[in-house]
Amino acid sequence: MIAASLPPASSSSSRLPHNSEKIGLIPSSAKAPRQPRATKGNPSSPPPRDRDLGRHVQTNRGFGAPNESFVLLQDSIIRNIPSPVPSPTPLQKGSTPKSRQNIPSSTQSPASQEEIQPNPSPLSHHLRSTTRLFNLLSSRTEVDHPLCSECTHILLTNLSRQLEEIKKERDGYIAFEKEVRKEKERDKDSAGKAADAERKIEKLKEEERFAIEQLKAAEDEHAQLENELKGLELEEKALEEEEAEFWRVHNAHQLKAAEQASQLAALRAAYAADSAILEKLERTNVYNDAFCIGHDGVFGTINGLRLGRVPGVPVEWAEINAAWGQTLLLLYTIARKLDFTFENYRLVPMGSFSRIERTTGDKATYELYGSGDLHLGRLLHNRRFDFAMVAFLDCLQQIIDYVKSQDPHVEFPHQILKDKIGEASVKLQFSQEEIWTRALRHVLLAVKILLKWATNGSNG
Repeated sequence: MIAASLPPASSSSSRLPHNSEKIGLIPSSAKAPRQPRATKGNPSSPPPRDRDLGRHVQTNRGFGAPNESFVLLQDSIIRNIPSPVPSPTPLQKGSTPKSRQNIPSSTQSPASQEEIQPNPSPLSHHLRSTTRLFNLLSSRTEVDHPLCSECTHILLTNLSRQLEEIKKERDGYIAFEKEVRKEKERDKDSAGKAADAERKIEKLKEEERFAIEQLKAAEDEHAQLENELKGLELEEKALEEEEAEFWRVHNAHQLKAAEQASQLAALRAAYAADSAILEKLERTNVYNDAFCIGHDGVFGTINGLRLGRVPGVPVEWAEINAAWGQTLLLLYTIARKLDFTFENYRLVPMGSFSRIERTTGDKATYELYGSGDLHLGRLLHNRRFDFAMVAFLDCLQQIIDYVKSQDPHVEFPHQILKDKIGEASVKLQFSQEEIWTRALRHVLLAVKILLKWATNGSNG
């Protein structure tokens, strides 16, 4: 800001402080030797403020050479400058000035320039280089250099504001350029559409000419057809008379056909009803209704009767015996339907008191029912009950083998081995009730598969 407020070279020296005017009026030949004495012993030497001000003062942009400015240096800086030539006298050694000037080249004598140029001090050389750089910057820009921190901050703020404005202007130009390009593309598209429209117009004209030619041919054909139509009208009158006679005869036949159609519809309706009843009867399976096999929790059931016992769910022996009687009757019925005869056994279905008789050997009879009475013969009875269930399992294995020989595709999920079916024994004595119940459930499943195979007609 100080440098920018300086006037041209003619008036700059008059606005300097009083001490600076005195320094500027000193002859160039006497500045170098007299200044140290004045700054060291003269009480009228410029105060530190004046020295700092002189240090920031710079030559204006209109000065000729970069070394035509002066800078006042502090004493601490001058003491650290190495002297290129040792001082000959104590006066020169002790009278090092606290502030030095860069004497303009125009005011120095040629002899002094020859003495300074060969061996310049490092600091003076640095100052001269710095001054040249500042002058170069000042000549290339609108701001004089150097700048203080506050001026630099203000300059950066202004430059940032200019940069934002230039960016906005650039964005505006970019948007305008995009719009111009879009207009050019639209012009190109409109030109292409115009060309397409002209081609379509030419094509439509060709089609119009072709349609006119077809219309003329159609008009000629229409005149010819009108002549033919007149002849056909005469023929139509003759045919109408014949048609009237024909409809009279046709109506008579139609009435007779309607009577016959009603009779036929009645017969067809009766036939359809009878066919539906027959189909329903053919699909009806009396065995499925007579022997309904299912499950109730862990129990297998036949006709709603549970077969088995588990702890915590008491099942009466009367229900178990009735279920065994139904199961034996089902196996007996399947064997009769398949005309199969069991080896070594004969089934005697008798409801809750069914039994199995052995036909060979000792011809023993095994009761297929149990009892919950507490008496001494209970163990014996349970043993015979186990023999009866093992004999039933043997008969079931025989009929399963027969069915597999007739139809190899039929499959049974559980294998029968002696007294076990699916790794569960059918013996109740010395066995757990859960295992026994699971074995009886497997038995019912096998019997259900046999019933399905025997009643679906796949056995021929």
